[in-house]
Amino acid sequence: MSLIYDEYGRPFIILKEQQAKARIRGLEAQKSNILAARAISQILRTSLGPKGMDKMLVSQDGDVTITNDGATILSKMEVDHQVARLLVELSSSQDDEIGDGTTGVVVMAGALLEQAEKLLDRGIHPVRVAEGFEKACEVAISTLGEIADTIEFSKDDIEPLMTTAMTTLNSKIINVSKRKMAEIAVNAVLCVADLERKDVNFDMIRTEGKPGGCLEDTELVNGLAIDKEISHPQMAKEIKDAKICILTCPFEPPRPKTKHHLDITSKEAYEKLYEQEQKYFTDMVKQVKDSGANLVICQWGFDDEANHLLLQNDLPAIRWVGGIEIEHIAIATGGRIVPRFSELTPEKLGKAGLVREVSFGTSKEKMIVIEGCSNSNAVTVLVRGGNKMIVEEAKRSLHDAMCVVRNLIKDNRIVYGGGSAEVACGIAVSKYAESVVGVDQYAIRGFADALDDIPLALAENAGLSPIEEVAAIKSRQLSEGNPRIGVGVDCVQTDGRSTIDMREQGVFETLVGKQQQLQLATQVVKMILKIDDVILSGQY
Repeated sequence: MSLIYDEYGRPFIILKEQQAKARIRGLEAQKSNILAARAISQILRTSLGPKGMDKMLVSQDGDVTITNDGATILSKMEVDHQVARLLVELSSSQDDEIGDGTTGVVVMAGALLEQAEKLLDRGIHPVRVAEGFEKACEVAISTLGEIADTIEFSKDDIEPLMTTAMTTLNSKIINVSKRKMAEIAVNAVLCVADLERKDVNFDMIRTEGKPGGCLEDTELVNGLAIDKEISHPQMAKEIKDAKICILTCPFEPPRPKTKHHLDITSKEAYEKLYEQEQKYFTDMVKQVKDSGANLVICQWGFDDEANHLLLQNDLPAIRWVGGIEIEHIAIATGGRIVPRFSELTPEKLGKAGLVREVSFGTSKEKMIVIEGCSNSNAVTVLVRGGNKMIVEEAKRSLHDAMCVVRNLIKDNRIVYGGGSAEVACGIAVSKYAESVVGVDQYAIRGFADALDDIPLALAENAGLSPIEEVAAIKSRQLSEGNPRIGVGVDCVQTDGRSTIDMREQGVFETLVGKQQQLQLATQVVKMILKIDDVILSGQY
């Protein structure tokens, strides 16, 4: 950029190519950032709630993903705008920490930004808006703690956990079989949970998917299921009281690591070489056999010769088992991963009650199931579905349900759904705003209005009249003093009302998840409001 003068002394600026757009600063930068973030929020708004719509995402390779999970949608969207990417990270944080509510947290952030934009137009300073939101968020979180209920459950009484898992699955593609899926999710978590310490070891839960069959065929395997098959068709397909040798070394002669050249000039030299190679194979098989193993699981492949020798020695084998699967097998069976045949001893073998190969339908698809592991905590959810997209979405949905059950085991307080918690918080924040003096009052009222956006979106996505529904919820909550009244999107009562008590409907979610939503959304909005200049590298 350069400043020059014409023959009359008038100044004008010459911009180089690509420099036509000046850097945006101040209020203009804040509004631009708000617009970009709200664009992301609007995409997810229609996916909120049990009647929310799904999104189809097509990658550059043509892979298709159909989902309404907020974190999945945003992670596959490849967002370029720097501020919009903050909302992608926001959804990801909610997914990592809580596992559910990834759509709601982005919709909440979008509603707060919409209110912030209105306040900026009134001339209120962004810092005052951010501070007002922070105060309102504290009031909302304490209100959630006051209206929360505590539910009691045990290994014998899992119905409360089932109800919470079903609430999560309501908005998923697998809600047709939500009862069975919730049961699988709850049982899987309870298998690996320590209820006394309130701890859940998620590493012991594996989720495997296999296209074919229907969603109802999904099952919980008390052990491990791996997508492999026995290496030779004539080997035993069922091994009882399995002693498993877990190898990370290949079943083949060692190869020199330096460049080498070998000349074979006679028949005797060739036979000697062949015998030497055979000796390597027989020694390896002998070492495995001597250790007492009756099943070999190898990280690498092996050729037909090794396969044939294993068959002759009645040693069933599974090859090309991945690193993560190998680790899971070792943990579940109590075995040690052996890097060299010379280190193989009976103490390093894993133990399982039954290892079997199962096949599915007419497709000749096979899997290995390891049951009765010495560390019996390990479980695998085997998901079936009509096609790959359904299977992947079912896996994501089950993960969300399992995360919610885990959260409930850690903290058994719940709040009620259907927008009732947000409306109750909105009423409390509005009441608090009346006691605040100064400009912050506007921001606190704006926060209360933003909280209404969740029930508005739920009603809108269900095909109801959003403004009438939210007005009816507020009216009933205030007149009855009942913070559990929400939008009943699945039923309309006999008197024509669809605002109902969510406790009777059995719609609730974890308190920790709802509090996390409000905290994360407020923090991200505060961060966006404090950005007043966007400087791109090399364009200053």
